[in-house]
Amino acid sequence: MKGKQMLEIRQLSKSFGRTTAVDDVSLQIPEGQMIGIIGRSGAGKSTLLRLLNRLLEPTAGAVRFAGAEVTTLKGRELLAWRADCAMIFQQFNLVNRLDVLTNVLIGRINRHGTFSSLAKHFTAAERALAIAALDRLDLADQALQRADTLSGGQQQRVAIARAMLQEPKLILADEPIASLDPRNATRVMEALRTINREDGITVICNLHTLDKARSYCDRIVGMSQGAVVFDGAPQALTQAAVHAIYGAAGEEDAISESVTSTALPGFAAEDRPVSGQLNGTEIGPRAGQEPRPDRVVLSA
Repeated sequence: MKGKQMLEIRQLSKSFGRTTAVDDVSLQIPEGQMIGIIGRSGAGKSTLLRLLNRLLEPTAGAVRFAGAEVTTLKGRELLAWRADCAMIFQQFNLVNRLDVLTNVLIGRINRHGTFSSLAKHFTAAERALAIAALDRLDLADQALQRADTLSGGQQQRVAIARAMLQEPKLILADEPIASLDPRNATRVMEALRTINREDGITVICNLHTLDKARSYCDRIVGMSQGAVVFDGAPQALTQAAVHAIYGAAGEEDAISESVTSTALPGFAAEDRPVSGQLNGTEIGPRAGQEPRPDRVVLSA
């Protein structure tokens, strides 16, 4: 049921030698939420997703899903978790020499094993599921084409269809639109939001553009130097929050990137009250307090 607590991240950290990539991150993520994680390159966004999927082992901390401890899973239980927690990567990770349909069916690898999947040993019911997933993403006509004949946007949608064949409870998308043009980036984000809304699947998405995070996500988490410095609604992503996430060196890039579509929100009278956390401090109007009448407007 949407809103039910499903994913808990408790004091999660990951170090590589003397470098701390993820620093004491704690988040509670309700089922059915779509979350955008933003931050500069090296902020720890990708490392965090890999820790959730267990592609990396944490240095400290824990991840719990539906009350079960994820960080101690092994063997078949770990494989089952990776099926429940589908990953979508920036570079698509398709098998270029295989057709689109087979690439999508590889999403059933956890049920068949690697050899069986690559040998195309799938049931008629599974093939029907794959065609339905492709049709949902407007790719049914390309089912028998080689994957490497598709555009980048089409390949990323194939990767989304493959993730759906896992029947996941959670989708982790690591910079899924970073290498796409604006039109294809919009189609990919709309596909993820549709899956989130219609299927109730939690989506956690690393994004490099502020406007996409505000447009498509229910909640935004900002990271800087491995730590969470902002956690709140898109409307709470104010000037101060952007500067905390990107720092002085990234200030101009962060601001100009966002105002290409929408200005950073302030607290105009017509805005609904919003709240969030900036460096652990509650921001936004207090309970019973009217929104401030001034709007923060930044110039590019």
